[in-house]
Amino acid sequence: KQWVKAAGLDPRHFKSGTSVDKRACISKAGNCHIRRALYLPALSAKKHDPYVKGFFEHLICNGKTPLQGVCAVMRKLLHAIHGMLTHDQPFDNQRFYALPA
Repeated sequence: KQWVKAAGLDPRHFKSGTSVDKRACISKAGNCHIRRALYLPALSAKKHDPYVKGFFEHLICNGKTPLQGVCAVMRKLLHAIHGMLTHDQPFDNQRFYALPA
């Protein structure tokens, strides 16, 4: 959670009283350089990696917009980077998303 918050990829909800309730968006309160560094790899991964592509298409089928899907891929890539650094293991794309059989 702290990595995601530091990157500014955590959701920010806007609610004012009972009448104003906007859609959630990313907070952008974190480091803009991390978000910028994750954006193009997320676009490339959703296009070329079958597991990331499956995850992205699953989000789109569930009603997310393409930009929300890219942000979710960025967040998931950040979690994968954290796991790689924590456990000293290479990136394993099969653990990114389980493709339906």
